[in-house]
Amino acid sequence: MNYNELVAIKERALKAMGPRAADHTLKEIKERTVLVCGGTGCTSGKSRVILEEFREEVAKAGLSDRVKVIMTGCFGLCALGPVVIVYPEGAFYSQVHPEYVHEIVESHLVNNTVLTKYLYKETVKEEGVIKALNETDFYRKQHRLALRNCGVIDPENVEEYIARDGYLALYKVLTSMSQDDVVKVMLDSGLRGRGGAGFPTGRKWMFAKASQADKKFVLCNADEGDPGAFMDRSVLEGDPHAVLEAMAIAAYTIGSDQGYIYVRAEYPIAVQRLRIAIKQANEYGLLGNNIFGTGFNFNVEVRLGAGAFVCGEETALMVSIEGNRGEPRPRPPFPAVKGLFAKPTILNNVETYANVAQIILNGAEWFASMGTEKSKGTKVFALGGKITNTGLVEVPMGTTLREIIEEIGGGIPNSKKFKAAQTGGPSGGCIPAEKMDVAIDYDNLIAIGSMMGSGGLIVMDEDNCMVDIAKFFLEFTVDESCGKCTPCRIGTKRLYELLTKVTNGTAELEDLDKMEELCKYIKENSLCGLGQTAPNPVLSTLRYFRDEYVAHVVEKRCPAGVCKNLVSYSIQPDKCKGCTACARKCPVGAISGTVKNPHVIDKAKCIKCGACMATCKFGAIVKG
Repeated sequence: MNYNELVAIKERALKAMGPRAADHTLKEIKERTVLVCGGTGCTSGKSRVILEEFREEVAKAGLSDRVKVIMTGCFGLCALGPVVIVYPEGAFYSQVHPEYVHEIVESHLVNNTVLTKYLYKETVKEEGVIKALNETDFYRKQHRLALRNCGVIDPENVEEYIARDGYLALYKVLTSMSQDDVVKVMLDSGLRGRGGAGFPTGRKWMFAKASQADKKFVLCNADEGDPGAFMDRSVLEGDPHAVLEAMAIAAYTIGSDQGYIYVRAEYPIAVQRLRIAIKQANEYGLLGNNIFGTGFNFNVEVRLGAGAFVCGEETALMVSIEGNRGEPRPRPPFPAVKGLFAKPTILNNVETYANVAQIILNGAEWFASMGTEKSKGTKVFALGGKITNTGLVEVPMGTTLREIIEEIGGGIPNSKKFKAAQTGGPSGGCIPAEKMDVAIDYDNLIAIGSMMGSGGLIVMDEDNCMVDIAKFFLEFTVDESCGKCTPCRIGTKRLYELLTKVTNGTAELEDLDKMEELCKYIKENSLCGLGQTAPNPVLSTLRYFRDEYVAHVVEKRCPAGVCKNLVSYSIQPDKCKGCTACARKCPVGAISGTVKNPHVIDKAKCIKCGACMATCKFGAIVKG
């Protein structure tokens, strides 16, 4: 592969992609492209069946020479999957079922009439008139950098990645930049690691470059373990070459010829597309030996993880790649000096790498112009929980939580009130409603008791118990602790036991003080980041929702009505119609009464399952 060949592929692929390409200049499009979301979420909704149905219907209609049907990556709006977009109109069909396909093909592709009844409602201005996605609430404030190719290209076609300037950054680096030049660009850009604490990427590369050794390694952390997080998975499924190109740039910078992508085995689609991408990159001479005729060699291999959360910690990940049980190692020495196989190593996560090629092509100032003073660029969040628009969002650093939840996320369903948002997964903390207008960046989140982490953002409403939320995340950490160090292995277990006392109604006020003391001990003495951050959900909920803890301890009451041992159900006689529905639904026969007369719940028998309350149509059953 040489430069002229790369440019020729780009021009050919640009023409084939048509209006999907950002720099598309063709005015008259005679061909159409049907993009079917192939992300994990949509795949679970039968998007593969939808893909084949489109191909069959297009063939039956005799349109195979004028309509391309392509599987692509995640479009972001997961709440409305499976998603299908038809170009050049940009028609966004949402929640598509296989049985809709024939009608869409007949109306849209054969008769040139957009079928508005199946479109994402926010794109419909009026019958037959649609607006661009970037005019909708969900997409308007987003700025897709790491996700720029997801939902646009065919991730299994390297030429479509090349059409979007793919591998031009690698060519630029190998032919016109020194190692020091690349380090300077990365430092000046202000890019910080998107996988945890936000360590500056340029500094990490600089340290590894300065280390002297006969062998160095470049690693990609795709072991995304936070509950509710799927940012890295979506990038790998929708744009795997962005990661491969960035790893090659990193390898040139530090003097490495070998890379490994550590990805959890629970991501089969991501793994498959990674392997296809690596194979294609090698075939095109974009990986392997003598890349672009410069004498630079770089090979990448995939290593599968078994899903251990601790293997998201950099040293534990390296120990796992080496074939041993994933446990962290003490630092220093840091991986840039002594990492994989005791050689200098750099490790960045998927989202971090997804920004690298664009920084090289567009310049450090371009990237640094986005975000805040100390947190540059954009951040991808997996938006989930009690929110209308669940999915992937990418916003400039400094965007407020209110903007994400109320504007992009569409607010809280069922007219409920926002209560808190958990960022950073089990390592993060809960942000209360009074902090909704804090600009989200690394330093601000730490200041309010949370952290950026990899980017999970779980929204909670008034029906969530914050003590129970803290208990949920701590239980996860207890299960995932590798057990190597006592503060984490024993400390988190004892902390979980204290939380259990609170939710059971057997705790005393002094237990809250014990919890805070134990949290500080665990943070200060644990070996790795898993233990050091494990108390964050407890500390943040104690800080902002202490009244709920006090209610559990003193009043023996769960204000949200979640903790079963502190909940009781009763029937309001004036509202009960005596329909007997609740009695028939109760699995333990705890409800008695005659037809058309008020019923009664025997609290000694009641197992607090809530089936009666869910069954009652008259609102007669209350929880307190």
